[in-house]
This record gives sequence, structure tokens and C-alpha cells, in this order.
Amino acid sequence: MSDAILHVVGARPNFMKVAPVWHALQAQNAAQMLVHTGQHYDVSMSDVFFRALDLPDPDINLEVGSGTHAVQTAAIMTSLEPIIDARRPRTVLVYGDVNSTLAAALVCAKARVSLAHVEAGLRSGDRRMPEEINRLVTDRLAQVLYTPSSDADQNLIAEGVEPDRIHFVGNVMIDTLVRLLPAARERWQQIWSPQCQQPFGLVTLHRPATVDDPDRLLNVVNTLIAASRSLPLLFSVHPRTRRALASLAIEVPPTLTLLEPLGYIDFLALQQHARLVITDSGGIQEETTYLGVPCITVRDTTERPVTLTLGTNTLVGHDMTALRREIERVLGGDLRKGSVPPLWDGCAGERIASHLLQLSA
Repeated sequence: MSDAILHVVGARPNFMKVAPVWHALQAQNAAQMLVHTGQHYDVSMSDVFFRALDLPDPDINLEVGSGTHAVQTAAIMTSLEPIIDARRPRTVLVYGDVNSTLAAALVCAKARVSLAHVEAGLRSGDRRMPEEINRLVTDRLAQVLYTPSSDADQNLIAEGVEPDRIHFVGNVMIDTLVRLLPAARERWQQIWSPQCQQPFGLVTLHRPATVDDPDRLLNVVNTLIAASRSLPLLFSVHPRTRRALASLAIEVPPTLTLLEPLGYIDFLALQQHARLVITDSGGIQEETTYLGVPCITVRDTTERPVTLTLGTNTLVGHDMTALRREIERVLGGDLRKGSVPPLWDGCAGERIASHLLQLSA
């Protein structure tokens, strides 16, 4: 058994979650390894985030690429298993709810290697979402569960998880946001402020439920076009979404500006100054809550209910009438007065590092 803590990441949200834990462990001179599964293999969706987050190049890149859920998960398991067997890390840390998270959890369970899940306990209640299956299975297999909010603790306890496995540490995504806010403010002044001379909204949509159905996507885009006449919208277009948009015979007006995928600092700079954000992303629901920016989420459910109860987030599902109504509400000045949830203070990574090192002491 080696002394190293091995981090497994594979997609953009993982990178932002691993960074504060990596840096906190590095400050304690802990031995670490970083394995990138290559689930997100496009440079614009991967390498740029490593640079922005001051993460080292991965020790190992499995380069699994895309595929169906089964193909991708199996490829990660097949490639990761010999690494776990050879290195025998002290603990494997997995993050969030992507296929890389599930695959690593299954490998560790069979190899009898200790597994810790960062961002455990989140539930949407919708098992049609692949991420929900990943969350459920990973939490069943992990020995240590690091939760971002009290509702996550409650979910795990309701599922029969032993309380001593559950550790409420706060939200590592907010650690990254806090750390990079100064860089985002500088980026705003240098790049975006000269371009954004009037109020604007920010849009990002990428989930299959939103973009893979042509009729549904067309309805969303038409709603955005109509809204952009009242508030210009900047649309950071995920590669999956751009492919779907290309199949639609639709003319996008100048008030709806289609942008290439943005790096985290650029997106954060725009988020901070947006009049509102329209998204189907889980992490952005959290970021807008911390920033106090109105968020309208084009999903029927969320695994982050604290952003609804305490934060600035509103769910509209795929009801375009509801989306239009929420946009009008925000533009009319009827803003929800959200608050920052407990332990969303920029120190979650340090709490995780401290606990991990205590476990091995």
C-alpha cells in the first residue's frame, strides 16, 4: 500500500472540485497522484481548466474519450483497474457524479481500496438522470462521504448510511470560485467590460434532456431570442449544444450572441456581472447562489435544493411559458433575496485535507 492519495477526475466540473483539495493537501506536503480519465478530451473543455486552476499535468491520462454510458464507464474501469492494483493508494478521491466517478468507485470496491466521495449525498430524485445513478451507487460504495450541504447529510441518513461515514465539509466549488474571483474581476476589466456596455443575461445549456431533442431545443432557442429583445443574451455554447444547434434551421439575431465555450475565469467574470443566468448546469446553480445573481434553471429537478431554499435559483423545467415569466419577473426587479448556505466559505478543501490526513495518522 502506497502513501499517496489518488484523485480521479474526468470532466470539467471535477476539475473545479479537485483543485481546492489538491492545493490543501499540497500545502501539507501530502503525497498525491492525479488521474485524468479523459472523459472530456477536448482542449477547450479540459486542458484550459487545468491551467486556470493551477493544477499540475495529470500523472496519468487514460484518454478514454466519448462513448455511450456503458462503453465509457467500462473503458475507464478497464484502464483504471491496473493502476489501482499497481499503486495501491492510501485513499482514492472521486468527485461529483460523472461516469468517471462511478467507474472509479466500482474499481475501488472490488480492489478493496478506500474510497472517499467529494460532493456526496446530493439527490434530484429523478433516476432518469444518469448522474443520479452515479451518485447513488458511488455513495453506497464509498467509505468516506464529504457532503456540501445539510440536505445531503439528510439524504444519506434516510438511505441508511452510517452517520460516522458522513462529513459535512461545505462546497468545494465555492472554494474555487472564491480563489479565482480576483482573476475574474481583472478579466472583466480587461476583456469583458469594454464589450458589455449595457445589461446582459448569460446562458449555458448542455444536458441531453435540453439539447438532444430538436423540437425542445428549438422552443428554448426561440424563447431566448424573444427574451434577448428585452435583455441581450450571451450564450456560451457547449460543443454538444453547438452540434445540436447546427441541425436547426434558425436565424440567431445579434441580441443573442453565441460564444465559444468559455474558460472558467471568463465565465465567472460574466456571471458576476450578469443581470440573470439561464442554465441547466448544477454547478452554476451553486455559483449564482454564492454571487447573489438570479438563476433560472431549465430542468424539472435539481440535486442542489439548497439553491432553491436559500439561494437565488428557480426551476422552470422545460415550460417555456414559465421561463418567459421568470425572465420578466427578474427584469421587473422582483428579485429573490438569497443567502449563502452554511460552510460555503472557501475552506471546504482544507477541511477535507485535514480529515484525510487525520484518517491516516
